[in-house]
Order: sequence, then structure tokens, then C-alpha cells
Amino acid sequence: MRPDRYLQQLIVPLFNTSRTKEIFHINPTAAPVRTEAEEIHVKVYEYDMDDFKEYEMKNCQEIGRFLASKKICWINIDGIRKNDVETVCNHFGIHNLLIEDILSIGQRPKMDEIEGILFCLLNMLYFNDKHCSVEQEQVSIALGHNFVITFQEDASRDVFNGLRDKLQFNNSKVRQRGADYLCYSLLDMIVDHYFVVMEQLGEKIEALEEEIIRQSNNRSLAKINSLRKELIVLKRNVAPVRELVNGFIKSESQLLHDQTIKYYKDVYDHILQANDFAENYRDMMTNLQDLYLSKVNLKLNEVMKVMAIVTCILAPATVIGGIFGMNFEVIPYAHQRWGFYVTVSLMLIIPLIMIWIFKKRGWFRNQ
Repeated sequence: MRPDRYLQQLIVPLFNTSRTKEIFHINPTAAPVRTEAEEIHVKVYEYDMDDFKEYEMKNCQEIGRFLASKKICWINIDGIRKNDVETVCNHFGIHNLLIEDILSIGQRPKMDEIEGILFCLLNMLYFNDKHCSVEQEQVSIALGHNFVITFQEDASRDVFNGLRDKLQFNNSKVRQRGADYLCYSLLDMIVDHYFVVMEQLGEKIEALEEEIIRQSNNRSLAKINSLRKELIVLKRNVAPVRELVNGFIKSESQLLHDQTIKYYKDVYDHILQANDFAENYRDMMTNLQDLYLSKVNLKLNEVMKVMAIVTCILAPATVIGGIFGMNFEVIPYAHQRWGFYVTVSLMLIIPLIMIWIFKKRGWFRNQ
């Protein structure tokens, strides 16, 4: 391969693709330009130890009546609209700064405590097996007195189905405890799903490693660059969640009960482990790139080895032919009847002797 084409294969997939621009084109100082959802889905789960009810609301104006409820309320809003977000937040006394975070795009995972509301923002991650990419969906969680409000971007998927099933049972822990435990359960399911994404990403890395070992090509290098970008997305979303959960642990808010803090510590341990896995995967991708370059160099060395052996074998014939092809008047054996046959025989015998010596020294063996 020509050097310019090799550099093109190496550089272009890494820097000049739409996926790279999508990952790095984030400006937190710019005003967010969010496309508002065509429709929203609002569900309210109201429960206590003895009772559980599920409501599907037609609009956000009806949510205000749950503010006076003595039961625990989980209000889940799928689809982000500026007017609806402001309506809900005004009903429950959520500060304007938190409203801006909910409406933001590409926000870094964070945790805030403003005017009696504990707020956190992070991303749910999904793995798109078709495009081999890590997809993210921003979710905002607001914890107040006896209520938790979640804002999601996509109504077609989330990771909370297991929690919805638990709410159906009277003896489940989430039914026995308060809103702070519900908030913990939401965070725990988001963090646990990170491991599902990392497991799927790990399978792709293992398959790529086997492909490189068996038979590497230019596609292998492109796959390495593609997976490295997805690891950037994974690392960017996983690492800040450690600070987010630590904010809940260190918070002195009355919304968090002492017996619930230990559960947040468990989530903290999980996110530390997820962060370690993300670091390990990044090291694996670096090793895969080194392995690919080693395979390329090995192939080049094999080619150079064959060319060197062929050159050495043909060298005696070239020397002999050059000597007897000189334009001197007197050349020994040049005018003898058997001179030609002797010369050709030497051209054949000497290379055969060289091949025998090379083979005896093990130069033809695969190292």
C-alpha cells in the first residue's frame, strides 16, 4: 500500500466522520436548540404500603392535584416540551435553574440541591447493535417531599420497567419506603444498565480481537477507531455519575433518610466498578491498536524476508553471469565446449547449497 493511502486509511476514519463530529460537537455555553416532542406521555404512580394506583394523564395541567397527596407519587413525563416542563416545575416549586438543566442538550451528569429539591441529571445508555454505537438519552430526576418527577426524551424506551413491576407488589421494598428510596431505585437501574451496555460493547471488542489475530485488514483498523469513539461516549457518561451519587451521600437534606444512604453507597460502589470497566476497555482498545500495527509489521517482515531470500539465491547466478558476460578478449573457459554447461551448473548448484544452509539454520520456519 502506498504511504499516502495508508495515512488516509489511518486518519480519515478517526477525524473526518459524522460520528466524530456528533461526539465532540458539544458547546455548553451555547443556547440549546431542542426540537420539542410532537407528543408527550405522562404517567403517575401513586402508592403507599397498602395501595397502588396508576394514572395516565392527558396533559400536564392535571398533575398539580398530586402535590397535596399524602402518598408517594412518581410522575414520569416522556417527551420534552418547554411549556409543559415549566408548568410541572411551577406546580412543584422547582427552581428556574433546574428548568434550564432539564431543557438543556448534552449536559454533563450533575446533582444539585436548590430550595428543598434534590435534582440530578444523567444519561441512560443503550447499545445499538445494528450500528455498533452507544446511544444516550438524557433523564432528569427531581426529588421532593413525597414525590419524584422524571423527565425523559424518548417515550419508546427506558430502563424502568423492572421498577414498575415492583410497584405492583405490596411487599416490595419500594412500596415500604419513601420517595428517597424511589429516587435511589431509579438511579440504581440506570447505573445497572450501564453494565449491560458495557457487556455488549465488550463482546464487540472480543470479536474484533479474534478477527485481528486471525486475519487483520483495513476494516479492522476502521472498527478499532469506531469502537474507540463509542468508548469515549461511554466514559463521558459513566465517570461524572460518581460525583453525582457522592452528592446524594454527602447531602444533609431532610429528604434523605439515614437508612437510605447505605443504598446510595451501594450505587456508588457500582459506578466505581463501571468506571473501572470503562478504563479497562480503553486499555484493551489501545492494546488492539498495537496488536494491529504489530500484525502489519509482521506481514511486512515476512514479505521482506521472502524478497531477501530470493535476492540471496539469485545473487550467485547474477555474479557468475556478470563475470562471464564481460567484454574481455581472454576469459577462462569462455571458448571451451563445456564452459557453458559448467557455468549453468554453478548457477544451479550454489543456490541449492544456499537453500540447504538456510533450511538447516531454520530461516524458513515461522517464528
